[in-house]
Amino acid sequence: MSLNRNFWSLALLVGLAGCGFTPMYGGSADVAQPLDEVNVANIPERNGQLLRIALETNLQAAGAPVQQLYTLNVSYAVGQADVGVQEDSSATRDRFNAAASWTLTPIGNPGLTLAHGQATAQDALNIIDQQYFASTLETNTVDQQLATEISAQITAQLGAYFKAHPQ
Repeated sequence: MSLNRNFWSLALLVGLAGCGFTPMYGGSADVAQPLDEVNVANIPERNGQLLRIALETNLQAAGAPVQQLYTLNVSYAVGQADVGVQEDSSATRDRFNAAASWTLTPIGNPGLTLAHGQATAQDALNIIDQQYFASTLETNTVDQQLATEISAQITAQLGAYFKAHPQ
């Protein structure tokens, strides 16, 4: 079974290489370089800082940029709602909704919007009778996962923009 799976995986890779497939970012120099030149502006609050760190990690894959030509401004919010409400009005699950709006502008001309977009993500956690510290750790994990997902979406959108608009 494993040999059959390996054969089909290799056949898929050969087929993709034959059709000219290249990754949108990370492996393509024409997109990786402009992504590296994006300065992520400060994003308020703790969740915003988690998102900023995730964005900088994704965009600056080669380390600190040599030069910064663009500014990425992000508006980010995470909401929380109780679901699974019991007869006594207690909840058994919390749902977290994250939403971000972003704009890309050239440094030195913040009035000129080059690209803009939105990203959303959802996650949830079960509420069980546990210590406050454990609950806080679970919430922090959800916040990090949401920031990671939003960051991946924004990075993909920026990669698509730079792919369509080479320098």
